[in-house]
Amino acid sequence: MVGSLILVKGSDALETPLRTEWVNVVDVTGTFTLILYGGNYFNDVHTIAFLDLEGDQYTFEPYAPEFEYRVVKGLSAKEALDKAQDFVSTIGNCFSRSQLSKVLDQNGKTIGYEMRPFYNPICYGLSDVLDVSYWNKGGKVVIRIKLYPAVEKQLQSGDGSQGRDSGR
Repeated sequence: MVGSLILVKGSDALETPLRTEWVNVVDVTGTFTLILYGGNYFNDVHTIAFLDLEGDQYTFEPYAPEFEYRVVKGLSAKEALDKAQDFVSTIGNCFSRSQLSKVLDQNGKTIGYEMRPFYNPICYGLSDVLDVSYWNKGGKVVIRIKLYPAVEKQLQSGDGSQGRDSGR
């Protein structure tokens, strides 16, 4: 029998994908660093909030330039949830509701949360316009945020006021 060895080079070699699950706000406890991504202009569909649980081995970091997000540290669960809800719900006239999900590590332990806006489907053809993925890279949770291709195409074919590069 002949064995094979596969070498993987580059920064992606040590990354592990993480998953999310819906959660009820009453289950959220702890102290958080709040990451407010997007919200840079009216109707900015690149808007989402992340609650990074403080004191654990993980640190959340959007894969984006620092000017695209803001960070607020040391918030209680209630403060973080209230600020996240305010942030995602005041982004434009197409907002319908928000959804809270927990981010799980490879062992199923909750390491943080996302507060995602959902839109009236008449505006973008979908309620959920964001394709968000989480990758554990040695304790740093890299968050990749982009629009679903149909939404990106719709925004780019419009007047250009809402489209921006999301292929980070």
